[in-house]
Amino acid sequence: MATIFIGDIQGCCSALERLLDKVRFDQTRDRVILVGDLVNRGPDSAAVLQLIMSLGTAASTVLGNHDIHLLAVTAGARELRPDDTFLDILEHPARESMIAYLKQQPVLLCDETTRSIVVHAGLWPGWNLTDAQRCAHEVEVAVRDPGGAFFHQLYGDQPDRWDCSLRGWDRLRVLTNIFTRARYYRADGRLDLVEKGPPERASPALRPWFDLMGDALAPWRVIFGHWSSLGLVSRSGFIALDTGCAWGGTLTAVRFETKTDNIAFVSYACS
Repeated sequence: MATIFIGDIQGCCSALERLLDKVRFDQTRDRVILVGDLVNRGPDSAAVLQLIMSLGTAASTVLGNHDIHLLAVTAGARELRPDDTFLDILEHPARESMIAYLKQQPVLLCDETTRSIVVHAGLWPGWNLTDAQRCAHEVEVAVRDPGGAFFHQLYGDQPDRWDCSLRGWDRLRVLTNIFTRARYYRADGRLDLVEKGPPERASPALRPWFDLMGDALAPWRVIFGHWSSLGLVSRSGFIALDTGCAWGGTLTAVRFETKTDNIAFVSYACS
């Protein structure tokens, strides 16, 4: 039995199928866990969702910012942008089941077998695991609200600092930004949601969120995506898996063997 984590797919179904073969995924024995951004930018968002849904309980995912953007469009809270490539979902006969599936997915997932915390983008440096789970649950409840009010209030970069005293839409907005958009924090603790480049090219005033976590989450590791310019990074406590599939890079998986504790990274070059 293995647990396989896969980076940002972004509508690249062919790459996903080939990576699952390459990593020797067996639906009857293994589990696959996805770091979000299942849709958008690539050519086959609907096919990605259909494939993942067909795996049933063998597949789990967290929501990424592109997945949430799709939900906002279907809720009438955002317009379809010129560079969006999920029209195949919006026009699909199974659209409603796909949207319902996404709305039930978490923004944070804990895998006990591998002692891994999965988020799409990042966490707040002051949180322990209980704090992160509690905050994630607040976002998940809002996403699942049948009225869709959350998506009409979601967009914006303010507030840019987490404070447990925040309430209402401000609270939910900054939490969603942390889980699905975070890369850097400023020295005063504010989120920087503009800089997307790798740390070696960033301003000295910015720090990657994972450099600020300390050992608050030990012995858990965090597995995340969202940061294609960062690429594959594996170090104590953190694995970054977004290797830019939709941008001509690769789709990357990490396979954990349950019995041996072996870890193997496998990538498929996207065309």
